[in-house]
Amino acid sequence: MNNETLPSVDKSLVDFATTIAQEAGAYTLETFQSADLAVEGKGDGTPVTATDRGAERLLRQRISEAFPDDAIVGEEEADTEGTSGRTWILDPIDGTESFIRGVPLYGNLVAMEDQHGPAVGVINIPGLGECVSAGRGNGCFLNGTQVHVSNQTTLEGACLVTSGVDYWPSVTQLEPLIQPGTVMRTWGDAYGYVLVATGRADAMIDPLVNRWDVAPMLTIFPEAGGIFTDFSGNVTAQGGSAIAANPSLHQAIIKTLNS
Repeated sequence: MNNETLPSVDKSLVDFATTIAQEAGAYTLETFQSADLAVEGKGDGTPVTATDRGAERLLRQRISEAFPDDAIVGEEEADTEGTSGRTWILDPIDGTESFIRGVPLYGNLVAMEDQHGPAVGVINIPGLGECVSAGRGNGCFLNGTQVHVSNQTTLEGACLVTSGVDYWPSVTQLEPLIQPGTVMRTWGDAYGYVLVATGRADAMIDPLVNRWDVAPMLTIFPEAGGIFTDFSGNVTAQGGSAIAANPSLHQAIIKTLNS
């Protein structure tokens, strides 16, 4: 079933998710561009800071206080079981490389899934004051103004975004996507998805993602008139890769990547 055949989510849940994402964003700004920011390495080699962990604790606390029976999945802490049928998926700082380098393109991600599937998605970009929020059946909004994906239908002339060339197993995999007039930009992470959901870029293509990196996109893109899948075309946040675009361009990218 698609979002049009599923019940709309209560808007109060979208408002709640937006509020806590923005609260987490304000928390991260307290140490953003700090000269004494301490950076650690996780087991997988990716960086993490005390601010990542503190922001996730804040989000978990707010959810537990408001909805104690809901499950919580986050990047930095163990999963919390629930009995309500709802699960919150959190990435306290998506784009930690941006955060630690003082680049204001990192985001605070909050998603919620219920018994019908993806229901709420929020991307807050605190360094830029931009927040995209969507609820199933409620539309997609940037700071309260409804937004949509672009109408670009071909790779020729498209603006593509990716989180970084280093995420691609081989740079040669990018070559078929770069056609006459194509523009490719990086420093994407969560902000790349913001650009696509608001029509300022045409597609976000990521060869390597985790569930918490992209869970909000399962609600945001259908509500913005787009499609979000993995590289195989499956509508999932757990496929390990991600494409977000309008339907026509999405199809062209899938065909190109798998040809």
